[in-house]
Amino acid sequence: MSLIPYALTRPLLFGMDAEAAHDLTMDMLARGQHTPLQWAWCNETVHDPIQLAGLTFPNRVGLAAGLDKNARCIDALGAMGFGFVEVGTVTPKPQPGNPKPRMFRLPERQALINRFGFNNEGLEAFLGNVQRSRFRAAARQHRMLLGLNIGKNATTPIEDATRDYLTCLEGVYPHADYVTVNISSPNTQNLRALQSDAALDALLAAIAERREALAVQQGRRVPVFVKIAPDLQDEQVAVIAATLQRHGMDGVIATNTTISREAVKGLRHAEETGGLSGAPVYEASNRVIAQLRAALGQGFPIIGVGGILSAEDAVGKIRAGADVVQIYTGLVYQGPALVVQAARAIKTAGRR
Repeated sequence: MSLIPYALTRPLLFGMDAEAAHDLTMDMLARGQHTPLQWAWCNETVHDPIQLAGLTFPNRVGLAAGLDKNARCIDALGAMGFGFVEVGTVTPKPQPGNPKPRMFRLPERQALINRFGFNNEGLEAFLGNVQRSRFRAAARQHRMLLGLNIGKNATTPIEDATRDYLTCLEGVYPHADYVTVNISSPNTQNLRALQSDAALDALLAAIAERREALAVQQGRRVPVFVKIAPDLQDEQVAVIAATLQRHGMDGVIATNTTISREAVKGLRHAEETGGLSGAPVYEASNRVIAQLRAALGQGFPIIGVGGILSAEDAVGKIRAGADVVQIYTGLVYQGPALVVQAARAIKTAGRR
């Protein structure tokens, strides 16, 4: 159990600019992992294994991509009790992302808006950090899994996006338990166009072909998941589901942030450009999850993410049709205790 209740540190962090607080937290986690300081945030790992996409997830609660973009804090995050941690999004070349300020809190709705724009140190630095992590050597019956999330550089024309995804896929493949193809961030120009019928078909065909070649070359088949947006019409969800199956993708992550502002109208920062996360995206995410489950059937892995601020929210994602869940904004508002609370609640609900 963590030695310092998050309720004591949250007022300090929330008194700072949102991105400055984020950077301070990530620096602390990076410096504190593998030291006694890690006891400040460590939790037990709830044992609730599930088999998905040929992998054993130690429990059903993971960290969503976006918090640790450069894979600096894998071991520190794992100490919070996550069954799996996803880091990135990484792009082939380093890029600064969008101009600051680019992250905003909406505490009245337990929400965030960000327009980071895939700010990261590039593939080479990312892989160096992944290789320095120690989680694989941890002596556990079921070790934490690591997902590596890939994207395109902002300067790469959308018609050349496949090249960036294939570059990243080749780089991360030897080090990932699973790879996530991020085509749903609203903060890289035209990226969501890759969710359209023809563009998605072409991208996933190329990824599937390269993945099969890598599987033969390296003697292991790494699952590939695709992360989609909540702002999709029913017919779009149906097309995406069919395309995922046609190209042999191993799972889907539903969903990324929303561009809708209906739930936060009138609040400070509500009209800032970017993706809205937290409580306001919960129902939209669940709607897409339910539609995907109906279209994909019971055997296709779905990772549910969006608006989990409590243990009950996590169980609700499972009931909507997800197999496992991820949190991000909930960690900002509720702290590391949410990880264990959610994992326990899901485990208990599964016994009923």
